[in-house]
Amino acid sequence: MAEYNFSDIEKKWQAYWAENKTFEAKVDQSKPKFYALDMFPYPSGAGLHVGHPLGYIASDIVARFKRIKGFNVLHPMGFDAFGLPAEQYAIQTGQHPAITTRENIDKYKKQLKNIGFSFDWDKEVQTCDPGFYKWTQWITIQLYNSWYNKEQETASPIDTLIDIFQKEGNQQIDAACDEDTPTFSAEDWASFTAARQQELLLKYRLCYLSETTVNWCPALGTVLSNDEVKEGFSERGGHPVVKKNMAQWSMRITAYAHRLLQGLDNIDWPEPLKEMQRNWIGKSIGAELDFSTEVEDVTIKVFTTRIDTIFGVTFIVLAPETEFLSKLTTPGQQQEVDDYVETAKNRSERDRMSDVKTISGVFTGSYAIHPFSGEKIPIWIADYVLAGYGTGAVMAVPSGDARDHAFARHFDLPIVKIIEGTQVEEAADPTKEGKMMNSGFLNGLEAMDAIDKAIEVAEEKGIGKGKVNYRMRDAIFARQRYWGEPMPIYFKEGLPYPLPLDELPLELPEIDAYKPTEDGEPPLGRAADWTPREGSHYELSTMPGWAGSSWYFFRYMDAHNNDAFVAKEAQEYWENVDLYIGGSEHATGHLLYSRFWTKFLYDLGYVNVEEPFKKLVNQGMIQGRSNFVYRVKGTNRFVSKNLKDQYETSSMHVDVNIVENDILDIEKFKSWRPDLKDAEFILEDGKYLCGAEVEKMSKRYYNVVNPDDIIDKYGADTLRLYEMFLGPLEQFKPWNTNGIDGVFKFLRKFWNLFHDERNNFAVSDKAPDPAALKIIHQTIKKAEEDIEKLSFNTTVSSFMICANELTRLKCNSREVLESFVIILSPYAPHIAEEIWSKLGYKESILTATFPSYDESYFKEATYEYPISVNGKMRAKMSFALDMPSEDIEKQVLASEVIQRWVDGKTPKKVIIVPKKIVNIVV
Repeated sequence: MAEYNFSDIEKKWQAYWAENKTFEAKVDQSKPKFYALDMFPYPSGAGLHVGHPLGYIASDIVARFKRIKGFNVLHPMGFDAFGLPAEQYAIQTGQHPAITTRENIDKYKKQLKNIGFSFDWDKEVQTCDPGFYKWTQWITIQLYNSWYNKEQETASPIDTLIDIFQKEGNQQIDAACDEDTPTFSAEDWASFTAARQQELLLKYRLCYLSETTVNWCPALGTVLSNDEVKEGFSERGGHPVVKKNMAQWSMRITAYAHRLLQGLDNIDWPEPLKEMQRNWIGKSIGAELDFSTEVEDVTIKVFTTRIDTIFGVTFIVLAPETEFLSKLTTPGQQQEVDDYVETAKNRSERDRMSDVKTISGVFTGSYAIHPFSGEKIPIWIADYVLAGYGTGAVMAVPSGDARDHAFARHFDLPIVKIIEGTQVEEAADPTKEGKMMNSGFLNGLEAMDAIDKAIEVAEEKGIGKGKVNYRMRDAIFARQRYWGEPMPIYFKEGLPYPLPLDELPLELPEIDAYKPTEDGEPPLGRAADWTPREGSHYELSTMPGWAGSSWYFFRYMDAHNNDAFVAKEAQEYWENVDLYIGGSEHATGHLLYSRFWTKFLYDLGYVNVEEPFKKLVNQGMIQGRSNFVYRVKGTNRFVSKNLKDQYETSSMHVDVNIVENDILDIEKFKSWRPDLKDAEFILEDGKYLCGAEVEKMSKRYYNVVNPDDIIDKYGADTLRLYEMFLGPLEQFKPWNTNGIDGVFKFLRKFWNLFHDERNNFAVSDKAPDPAALKIIHQTIKKAEEDIEKLSFNTTVSSFMICANELTRLKCNSREVLESFVIILSPYAPHIAEEIWSKLGYKESILTATFPSYDESYFKEATYEYPISVNGKMRAKMSFALDMPSEDIEKQVLASEVIQRWVDGKTPKKVIIVPKKIVNIVV
């Protein structure tokens, strides 16, 4: 048989693709476009393991398929290159993060190219490249120089807002702005100093600076986002995280809450992911009520969806981070409140929300005034109330809410029951049960009518208003790090200003160490002679990791444009991403921010789409398959799996790369670690059999499989096919190297279809066998339909069946085999290119046309009938499906076999059931 030398073949075609720029994507109005994209990776020092390429292989199959179907395909790759890991390494070693990042990117690119992806590497972007982050800074300035008009539901340049202020002040304008924005007239505006005007504009800008409660990690010296904090500790490094108030840059994503919610109805995303975004945005329709307090200048605003329960309110609960808490805390409660606030700072929001068992809180010593009854109600603080949700205050209705009820019971607070009618009845024990009451104006009304009526009365009284509330908060847009995009902002006389566009990019300066200064300033405070102009200084915080990833998909369309973030022609042609593949863990981070930035760029006319990703697929995780050896306790002896119950043993993870088909390579095991060089083994059948278990793929479990090792042994095409063969794309599935040999054997069988027994390439131009036509057309249909559904694993199975059938039929028909190589090519491109060139074609197989299937070949031309004599089957005979019954009868009765069973007798009758049976009765 001809040798399938995958190593030489794959190197040959990877070089060909690079030299000929086979995957180059240019605007071509003569072709329909298709934009396939993967969530770009953060390049870690560990490189890729076999779980990482799963989504990339899937998108590559679709991209190659679309090319063969006549589409102009954009399929790029880049790197999310800023971030904390490189900075932490820089702190530890003193090495500039750019060096580590560059080395890691080079490693990733080499691995990715070895797998044979159809990436247009000329479109590569790296978020740490000044040529890229120049435009991240440019977009940030556009956001800074814009405001959101709620009435028109669009962002507009800040100059249009200034015009309104000059003509009529801000009393009639409906804009997204800070809660504490004062009202002023045109005359007031004209009388304000320039500095005051800038302060007021900052309350409207979409990128703004304000005092904010943040997740502060002292060990890392930076603010962390909610999704970077797990159970009170930083996800990176496991350091304690506390709540802290500090001036921070934020993005006013809340202005787009309504549109972000609506837009989910128009995109093809997994429903669970869309539901995560809906819950994160958290739309609630209700009312905002004002509770005055005994402290003259403090009013507590409370949002509630059930204002009709207002007469059941017996106390107020504030978040421990409440800004005016110090004003409400009486001297006698000061120490208790301070201690509680300090404890609450060290608990994550997730812990505080999910902890329903622990009941804790502290009385402030102050009272609020019930807005309807005028009664005094106590003000407490408790960490189950979060400053970042609603108004950071809860009107507690213990008779209607389980958590409020538990809190009231625990601290012996009143519980008021609300009943129909206007009668007020005193309970026997007011402290325990309170009184039963309702308001006359809500008497007999259904819940929704009661809510509307209560809002109406609250507005008439001037103590509240109807309001739509969103759980989502504005996004913190600053990190106290070095390795990130510098903010394009400078300060003069304490006020922020955007850099002139001709000063972009503002590049990272060199510093002597990658940690905060002795005064606690961010690392950029170490930069010498880094000032924009006399009497001013740059912002010292950098942008968060999600800044560059919020728009990078547009840059791929026009990656090297120095004059715009994307040329108008390129964006209008490519529009947005047709297929985006990545992890669901980015649902409320990257994916939400990307939608926000795209809608903003749309509002200002820079792009012509409101949504960045038409279709999104979350690939599942490839889990590791761990192997175990069993050490006899107290010894350096290891017993094979099926003998371990005869000894007292402990299990130990072993490197899966020294195990094959669960058989341990003993010599490699001995050299794996110094303490194992003298290990002894108790074998079964002369082998050491390891145990196995499915776990997360991790260095900790020694179950990480490097794709380079698989490629060296089996080839990239085998890796690609096997990852798809493991199971449905969206599901979690275990990696098991034991099964990869079957895929490798399939590729060799496919190769041999094109070669004769003397190792010569041999295909025939003769007409193919009908059975061969049937199987190839069935496979074409399966391949096309499944690839559109992203059901790759079932297609790989159909390829294997097709190869087996064609081998059995000894088919070497060019007509059949050419179709087979084309439909296989998206999955196994290297072997396909090699066979295609052997078939005599000079250009890449990507210039071929995907074959059409003809369902007429699926129909059976003949049917094999069981022939019975007096009810017992005696033979089988095949007849054309359109053969008349009388002709079938003649041929059956003429058969020598049947003649023997009939024994010369004349049949009484012959029963023929079409496509079923022939029965002769004698």
